[in-house]
Amino acid sequence: MAIKAEYIWIDGTEPTPQLRSKTKVISDDSGTDLADMPIWGFDGSSTNQATGDKSDCVLKPARVFPDPIRGGENVLVMCEVMLVDGKAHPTNTRAAAARTAKKYKKHEPMFGIEQEYTMLKPNGNPLGFPDDGFPAPQGPYYCGVGEIAITGRNIAEDHMDACLAAGVTISGINAEVMPGQWEFQVGPVGLLEVSDELWIGRYLLHRIAEDYGVVISIDAKPVKGDWNGAGAHTNFSTKEMREDGGIKYIEAGCKALGQRAAVHIASYGDGVEDRLTGAHETQRHDQFSYGVSDRGASIRIPWQVAVDKKGYLEDRRPNGNIDPYVVARLMVDTICGAMK
Repeated sequence: MAIKAEYIWIDGTEPTPQLRSKTKVISDDSGTDLADMPIWGFDGSSTNQATGDKSDCVLKPARVFPDPIRGGENVLVMCEVMLVDGKAHPTNTRAAAARTAKKYKKHEPMFGIEQEYTMLKPNGNPLGFPDDGFPAPQGPYYCGVGEIAITGRNIAEDHMDACLAAGVTISGINAEVMPGQWEFQVGPVGLLEVSDELWIGRYLLHRIAEDYGVVISIDAKPVKGDWNGAGAHTNFSTKEMREDGGIKYIEAGCKALGQRAAVHIASYGDGVEDRLTGAHETQRHDQFSYGVSDRGASIRIPWQVAVDKKGYLEDRRPNGNIDPYVVARLMVDTICGAMK
């Protein structure tokens, strides 16, 4: 029996790259390990990655996951986009992330990313919003229970089950502060692992929502006005931070992030200025601060970390529409690069 391999990659759409995928049918005696997955090609002129006269781009398999949608021996193949000469395509952000992961391997950086997203009706309104006007103000929706507070739980639950079946290191889900807004968390895992798995988690979310006639948005501010935006809060630690006395490395990491605040903000997703306003549990995009248990700071040090004097920090600035390869690479470069 043949195996269906869904090749998944990130396109060249600006300002926010999008997922693309297509199916390759392979012989079942070829195996389903990464080494068994052949390179493939696609029309880069249709994905904002090439011109029509030199349209061929290459898909290089990077990770293989069981396919929970098709089941059986079928697989999902997370790919890097390459040029025909074997070099990384300019839109291939995984290649740079891999170099950083190798360079700072001794620090054992670990990540957990909280992916917020919004479920939309075909008309563009979030689930739980009336077709005209707005629902009751924020308050009962965050981690809520019951028909009045919650919409879309079936999709969020199906997505969590799919991630678990695929081997994605999903660590939880919850309803968020706006109707139709949810979150799933990936990690704690390494730099490349969290980035690969977040993209696969996003793919599964979009794919499952198709079956419900629902659109998934990871836009930073899907509804203007007095509503929280969608972030991708990024939890980070190194070996040194996790060991006894690690609080000094956590504080040093916060200071290092502050010194490169503008560099990070520039790569933290389209619409970051709309989301980081200083309201709705954010610090302003043009200001930097850190503090214990402060959700209005750029960087939050969890209260338990302050008690234990070790653990991790949470960068609250990344948007829901980040490229995790870029954000995770930047955090490692900035924090591990500043270590003596």
